[in-house]
Amino acid sequence: MESLDQVTIYSDGGAAPNPGPGGWGAILIAANGAERELSGGEPRTTNNRMELTAAVEALRVLKRPCAVEFYTDSEYLRRGITEWLPAWQAAGWQRKGGREVANTDLWQVLDVESRRHQIAWHWVKGHAGNRYNERVDRLATAAREKIAPPDAPREALEGEAQIAIRVSALPGGAGGWAARLALPGNDVETITGRAAATANRLELEAALAALQALPDDTPACVFCPSDYLYQGITRWIKGWQARGWTTKTGDPVKNADLWRALDAAAAARPVQWAPARQATPDLADGLDQLAAQAARGET
Repeated sequence: MESLDQVTIYSDGGAAPNPGPGGWGAILIAANGAERELSGGEPRTTNNRMELTAAVEALRVLKRPCAVEFYTDSEYLRRGITEWLPAWQAAGWQRKGGREVANTDLWQVLDVESRRHQIAWHWVKGHAGNRYNERVDRLATAAREKIAPPDAPREALEGEAQIAIRVSALPGGAGGWAARLALPGNDVETITGRAAATANRLELEAALAALQALPDDTPACVFCPSDYLYQGITRWIKGWQARGWTTKTGDPVKNADLWRALDAAAAARPVQWAPARQATPDLADGLDQLAAQAARGET
């Protein structure tokens, strides 16, 4: 039997905000060390669709069956293709309650492309120093910014503290967060925390801890790393409160305890909320690594 060509692939994708303009990137590395970079973007998409698109496009360029070592920092992609796909197919691409599996179109294409190859799927921690993971992240970001150039940094108002947040949620439930507080007078404080929680809950814990760490009455601007925090605190929370902390479908609001606490903390001082892309680059510098270290119990 003819041996298969050996190929290593790293991929990444994301949207900012989520949903919003998105980009994806991939690097293919042949056994002889030759590399090929791929990237692209869409004006209205999601993190998960960009992760799937990156994988599809990377596999599509392989002209013949290959033995592939595939690396992604998306558990959604890795677990979907290795664990969840057979059940989705058996159920006619339906989930419990008759709901259609999200991103069915891309999962079906990825299934077809994957069957041409022998693929070992690997999860790699994002923003943890892996040079190829960092490269595909930059490719995805650059592709997104071609569609939606980054906003001009928001300048701090007089007497205002600026807060940047990053989180790291590891497989198995461990998680960590890091926040940087740029205080009036050029003082800077960095705080971290660790909890067995989802990325969404970690963001709320980080924002709450950061506001509580500020001197009394100090106004603040919190740069939100995701739409969950930004839209939640600026839009959704009013509806949740009016409905007695239930969603439009009548379900209890997830993380309601932290949303209540965060709302109370924000009411104690003037607080502005802004997307992370409006922060100056240095405000969040190194926070991804600190959040990952906190998740591992290293800080």
